Amino acid sequence: MARCYSECVPPIHTQPCPSSFWPAIWLISDARNDASLEDILMRLPMGSGFVFRHYHLDAAARRKRFEQVKRVARRRGHTVALADTPAKARRWGADAVYGAPAAVAGGHGLLRIATVHSLRELGEAHRAEADLAMISPVYPTRSHPGAGVLGVVRARLLAQHALVPAVMLGGMDAYRALQVEPHGWAAIDGLA
Repeated sequence: MARCYSECVPPIHTQPCPSSFWPAIWLISDARNDASLEDILMRLPMGSGFVFRHYHLDAAARRKRFEQVKRVARRRGHTVALADTPAKARRWGADAVYGAPAAVAGGHGLLRIATVHSLRELGEAHRAEADLAMISPVYPTRSHPGAGVLGVVRARLLAQHALVPAVMLGGMDAYRALQVEPHGWAAIDGLA
């Protein structure tokens, strides 16, 4: 279970945990890194975060794959997030729910990770009582070729307005994380 849930979060979730309790490195899954997920999870620093998306799989295959990688993540003490509804995240035994602010709003008892692309969405994340704001895309990504990016300056400004720890996503790697100076960073390719 997520370290913060047992140590900090009161049953009614009225106060946030200090940012030092949240993982600073997050692996995001998708079809591109599926074949090597177990290896990547084993190489991540102990206590990192893992967001399971795998939207490319049908429901049964997705659940089976989640259980496989969740076991590896648990052995390494990683926080496990499911990109889905809070109800499904609870049923599947995830520590966290990941998605748009409205999607994580009902996730009381779970770590709520809201994806944020603008100041408006950051406000929505605050109203949804998100615990982390995953700000993206900071840099161009293979996931969304040709899409607009925030860039370092706008990403930093969003992070400064966040009332919760900011985790940067989108073309991130360890070197770029030093340039942005967030609480943490997340990647698909950057951690492969």
